[in-house]
Amino acid sequence: MSTVSRHYVLAAGGTGGHLIPAFALSAELEARGHHVALITDDRGSRLPGRPPTLVSHVLPAGRFGKNPLHWPKAIEAVLEGRRMALRLFESFQPSAVIGFGGYPAFPALWAATGAGVPTVIHEQNAVLGRVNRFLAGRVDAIATSYEQVERLKPKHAEKVHLVGNPVRAEVLALRDRPFPPFSSEGLLRVLVTGGSQGASVLSQVVPDGLAMLPPALRGRLQVTQQCRAEDIEAVRARYAGHDIPAELGTYFEDMASRLADSHLFIGRAGASTVAELTAVGRPAILVPLPIATDDHQAVNTREMTAAGGARMIRQDRFTPVELAKQIQAIAMNPATLATAAHAAWNCGHAGAASDLADLVESFGGAPLMDVISPAPGAAPAGNEALALDGGA
Repeated sequence: MSTVSRHYVLAAGGTGGHLIPAFALSAELEARGHHVALITDDRGSRLPGRPPTLVSHVLPAGRFGKNPLHWPKAIEAVLEGRRMALRLFESFQPSAVIGFGGYPAFPALWAATGAGVPTVIHEQNAVLGRVNRFLAGRVDAIATSYEQVERLKPKHAEKVHLVGNPVRAEVLALRDRPFPPFSSEGLLRVLVTGGSQGASVLSQVVPDGLAMLPPALRGRLQVTQQCRAEDIEAVRARYAGHDIPAELGTYFEDMASRLADSHLFIGRAGASTVAELTAVGRPAILVPLPIATDDHQAVNTREMTAAGGARMIRQDRFTPVELAKQIQAIAMNPATLATAAHAAWNCGHAGAASDLADLVESFGGAPLMDVISPAPGAAPAGNEALALDGGA
């Protein structure tokens, strides 16, 4: 644990994909004795899982869509966000600012590069995101989750550091637990999720696909599935019609324990999902979101599928027949499923949060000069989400 107390600012968009690794880094830095603040948007300030001592500061962040008529308003929001970030830096005096992508991260990183504050960006996906792509030439270091990252220019290679994608502590704690026992007579526990909002295509395809499995496998199924609220009753009826036991919900607070008990995962290929599957070592059938920017979810599956830990099905080919075919290939033989689990486990980066914290700590000046006291008027530690202009 570090004996030098510094201040760090984390900046992330308001989705779990950006914020989960930010939360993990915050917990690691605080465990080392540092003080951490978070810059995000309104959604991010309300996302569950934020460490209780991590204060969130809400900044305006403009979205630059395809319609140029909306750009002036977006530029105005970015400029205001930059001004607010600079005011925070004056009082908080960060040793570095770490960005995790998403539009809310841009004003903070732009302010930091202009103010001479060291900067690090972390990319969760296997394709460099738009904000990180724009900032890559300006920041001091680029932390990646995959050895190969598309849209990352070769001229930036010297400042790239492979650290992996930090995951929640309760998930990482499962890494040393063995794969749940699975035999030719035992239950096959299947976990199905579509991200924080579910995915209707999974609700439409998975029950019928499971029903097409051979009786010897179908009769041993035990399914847990996250569904959209508007889909859940129809999915319940489908499982009942197929006589397949299934627990359904729109949200499971104990997702980590459900992942621990599962033998097979079926769902999207978001960065946090893949990171958690590889951290724990769970075989998967992944259906990338087809409208994901730069098709990054499909690229996220590349390493895990090449290792043998997952199978990927494009959504336009995701039918009950194809799903049943892929499940049989991976789960009919207990040894095959266990081998896939080990292959997934080998893709995990158990030390991601620690390695990213090491990288972050490498910036900030002479260690003995780095003990910083909060300036008068600096935001106190607490749970509340604060706007930098003093608003609620």
